[in-house]
Amino acid sequence: MLLSVKNLEVSYGNIRALHGIDFEIAEREIITIIGANGAGKSTTLRAISRMVEVGPNTSMTCQGVDLLKFSADKVVSRLGVSHVPEGRRLFGNLTVRENLELAAFARKDHEGVKKDIQQVFEIFTRLDERKWQKAGTLSGGEQQMLAVGRAFVSGRKLMLLDEPSMGLAPLLMLRVFEALKEINQQGTAILLVEQNARLALKFAQRGYVLENGKIALKGEAKALLEDPEVKKAYLGG
Repeated sequence: MLLSVKNLEVSYGNIRALHGIDFEIAEREIITIIGANGAGKSTTLRAISRMVEVGPNTSMTCQGVDLLKFSADKVVSRLGVSHVPEGRRLFGNLTVRENLELAAFARKDHEGVKKDIQQVFEIFTRLDERKWQKAGTLSGGEQQMLAVGRAFVSGRKLMLLDEPSMGLAPLLMLRVFEALKEINQQGTAILLVEQNARLALKFAQRGYVLENGKIALKGEAKALLEDPEVKKAYLGG
């Protein structure tokens, strides 16, 4: 198993955001977590990335290694887990290529970095056309492509994606998801948090429904698409 999460608990002060959830991701798998705003989806990704503290009874392993022994930067450089946060958080004053190069600062395989950056440009041809353009001047869709490309360069085992479709026009949204599928086919597992539940479940192989910090439903994505409760709550009936 690539990632195993047991009894994940996260609190913000006296407020419990996650109430001991369990889930797992296999190599090359695409998993989605859907749920309403405030359900704990983004917190789950931030916990895996070691950006928030977890409860004392939480267990998380990645490739059989105790993930909790690693700091946030080492989760990326040692374990190959990258995180595309909501809002992208690019370096707007740097060029597209400089953003990609900076994402690989901890890597020692310089030839591998060059190959991965070139691969990003092959997957996202629009970024190749804008490689010397400052990231802050890109469109929203192009910035999302760059955020995904940056994660691809920094960590290749598991990619955590937080609302990748947010603010994108339909055609650009589909292009981003097509590229994610291509990245997955090259060996990167994906954990996707997405408000567009229908899109997420069509994209993923398995899904988890998070409600108030607890897993309410889980199963094959196709089955969840047909589940009456999921349809009523998240798919518009």
